[in-house]
Amino acid sequence: MALARPKMIYLPDTITDWPWPRAINPHFEAVKVEADAWFHSFKTLSTESLEEFDKGGAAYIVALGDPNASREQLRFCCDFMNIQVLVDEYTEVETAAFVKEMMDIIIDALHNPHKMRSEGEFIIGEIVRQCSARALQIISLTCWRRFIDSFTDNLRAGAVEAVDREQGHFRTIDNQFQHRRDTGGILPWLVMCQMRMDLPDEVFYHPAIVELVECAANMIMIDNDIVSYNKEQASGRDHNTLITVIMLEVGLDIGGAIAWAAKYHAEFKKRFIKGLAEVPSWGPSTDVLVKEYLDGVANWVRANYCWSFESERFFGTMGPEIQQNRLVPLLPKVIRKASTAVTKDHATDLYIMDATAHHERGLYSADQSSVGPQMIG
Repeated sequence: MALARPKMIYLPDTITDWPWPRAINPHFEAVKVEADAWFHSFKTLSTESLEEFDKGGAAYIVALGDPNASREQLRFCCDFMNIQVLVDEYTEVETAAFVKEMMDIIIDALHNPHKMRSEGEFIIGEIVRQCSARALQIISLTCWRRFIDSFTDNLRAGAVEAVDREQGHFRTIDNQFQHRRDTGGILPWLVMCQMRMDLPDEVFYHPAIVELVECAANMIMIDNDIVSYNKEQASGRDHNTLITVIMLEVGLDIGGAIAWAAKYHAEFKKRFIKGLAEVPSWGPSTDVLVKEYLDGVANWVRANYCWSFESERFFGTMGPEIQQNRLVPLLPKVIRKASTAVTKDHATDLYIMDATAHHERGLYSADQSSVGPQMIG
């Protein structure tokens, strides 16, 4: 009996002509060892879940995102990216009430890094406290203040997303861009592009600068939602992705929705390049800082794209091959385990990632891809 041909999703190459080349921080390997040891010491995940968590390459994406960071700065970024990924996992599977409680703990720890956490509190508070205390020693105070504001927006948007998921609420495409810029978590990292400077408020909040940052964030969000859609739909976590929203609002299939999103990406790319050439001048000394900041923002577009295929988060070990042939087999739906509804008393015994871990092993086997493809769209 002949095997059925797997349906294939085509992933467009959205940054072929992006002017900022791939680069990686030279401290990556050494810092990753330190960051992993620190994060593992809190024992927030089961052994199996931790193995899957590490495949996500949190340290790798920040090493690509800031190739010029010092060892100490990169270590902070690795630690905080681990925190953000962990929070994101909870947001996607836990109840809205639990997510809100977690967000309140994190926000308090961000603002009070020298305050001892309450006994029995969810361990995330202590993790964030330690990381925040180190940040004050290596990041400009101006940048740290803005980072806290941006990360707080990300946390609050995550709480709203949890409510949306429980209520089955879908957004419009226009509303989705604003919402995903916040829930996607990239804006705090674009803020971090100024960690080695004190950029004046009149520059940071200037409409021309804000527009460029939003364009970059939108490109990153689109790229992320395109490459992650297959995994998200298989695990039942595609409720809040741009591809799902486009399919529902415009009435397209998967292939059509991805192509629609790619066209939007191209528009944001044009706006960024055009806007970059029209940035005002604030004088030679400030202009140097502005260029460094915006180069960092632009580099994150490339970094996120490279990480999507070079890490194992979305495609297992097949990322480089998929990046070349642009085709990925549509994954079957899997039955997810029920939410753990973790409480403060059980915060060190988490299995939140096991729902996807089962099908991630061998996600894209040679047997799957060797059978003649059936294109979607």
